[in-house]
Amino acid sequence: MLTRHVALVSEQSKITMRELSAVAAALQKQATRDLGPIWQVESTVTAFEKLEDLPLDYWPVIVKDDIGDPDAAGYHEDENGQPFSLVEYSRGWTLTASHEVLEMLVDPFGRRLIAGTSPVKGQGRVRFLIEVCDPSEAEKYSYRVNGVSVSDFYTPHFFDSTKASGVRYSFTEAITEPKQVLPGGYLSWYDSEKRQWWQRTYFGSKPSDDRIDGFKAKNGNLRQALDRYTEAARARATGRPEPLTGAKGARMAMAAHRTTEAAEAIPSFPNRAKAMRETIAAVTGQK
Repeated sequence: MLTRHVALVSEQSKITMRELSAVAAALQKQATRDLGPIWQVESTVTAFEKLEDLPLDYWPVIVKDDIGDPDAAGYHEDENGQPFSLVEYSRGWTLTASHEVLEMLVDPFGRRLIAGTSPVKGQGRVRFLIEVCDPSEAEKYSYRVNGVSVSDFYTPHFFDSTKASGVRYSFTEAITEPKQVLPGGYLSWYDSEKRQWWQRTYFGSKPSDDRIDGFKAKNGNLRQALDRYTEAARARATGRPEPLTGAKGARMAMAAHRTTEAAEAIPSFPNRAKAMRETIAAVTGQK
């Protein structure tokens, strides 16, 4: 199989290269040791100081001090339809970065569907969007790799028809049965017969199943569109004007800036970096 390469890259951020490299090493271990054998994915995760240093075949997870619009956090596609993610540098940024890396590795283009039995009684067979971290994305279900907080993720057994003993439904085993959504999480699926998207969310005191009316995915990018919809739904459910802190909305931290030496030895791709910055500006509303 082709190896998937992910870049953890700093862009307009006070994060030090030492911290960025340490987190990249933890995410590499998580991807290789934990995710890879379960989802049959071969991958690398490497830290880069700036976008110009990014090799051409790497998908970037870009860390910024300020992403402008809070809904800009998470998954996007560049001008060529290639995946990239934005992460705000903050207290919980490593959990966010882990979440984005894992989902990028399992479903790079945000539209992978799998058939299964709907959690809504009488709905029958539906197709679920594969977002491996969303049902257990809250910080309380995270675990540590090299001392770094990383996201839980579900296994392919998450979509089994029935519960069975001895089966692992998520890596930390926080999820204990198929299609379970834990507090702070959500699950999305498509009813082909009704041509209707649904979500099970757990943003209040109990899970809620709701139709998504008028839903349209730009360029067929289901993950990007559903993530934006869900963050708005989360804010409405909790009475907050912006996303909650945690896997997709942690806020503001400070660190000293540090540069590295011998940058001249690294191939530079300024035109790709310029195009990526233009795309980020369009997504975040920043210039």
